[in-house]
Amino acid sequence: MKALIDRAGFVAKANGDLLARKTGAAVVAVRRAGSIHVYDTLNHFFGISQMVVPGSSYWNMGLGLAEGDVAGDEEGIQTMRNLGKNMAWLMQKLYG
Repeated sequence: MKALIDRAGFVAKANGDLLARKTGAAVVAVRRAGSIHVYDTLNHFFGISQMVVPGSSYWNMGLGLAEGDVAGDEEGIQTMRNLGKNMAWLMQKLYG
């Protein structure tokens, strides 16, 4: 993923900042460690690409060990709901 965002960033920059003023949000699903680093790295990419990032009620991550476990992460689900509402509102204001 890091290689992909690095390459996408270079391509966007070389072509007139293609990602500038686009909306983006980091969403991370993890088992345990590393979630904050991944979330932070994605948000740095959005920032350096001049993208607009909505907030939520907590960091946009869900926790689980096995497939489907994230659905039981109530705080994670609520965070994603809030993110969705905030993203829809922001995009309506920016592009509507």
